[in-house]
Amino acid sequence: MKPRWKKLIWIAPLAILGILLFMAIGSEIVMRLWNWLLPPLFGWRPITVWQALGILALCRILFGGHGWRRGPRRDWGWQRKMFERWENMTPEERARFRERMRSRCGPAGPAETKPTV
Repeated sequence: MKPRWKKLIWIAPLAILGILLFMAIGSEIVMRLWNWLLPPLFGWRPITVWQALGILALCRILFGGHGWRRGPRRDWGWQRKMFERWENMTPEERARFRERMRSRCGPAGPAETKPTV
């Protein structure tokens, strides 16, 4: 056997065990927090560990992404490009750009308030 396979034989079961342990601890924490806070505050029913695990899975789907991450260059690339374009504009081009944006989106900054009499 190759040395890489020997490591994989030990790492794979430990990784699966770690994931299961993380899920068990996480669902226990969610269940205890839910049962401690929500029934007294809102009158909701207590939940089981399996329901807490379902809540964790739902939160992962809705808020946690899918496990892959984009690099910072891809996340902020459009902002960097806009900043570079803004830096390369002349003051006249910047004024025209501001006017076009105001005509499309309205004025920027705090809204003007008229004094009441």
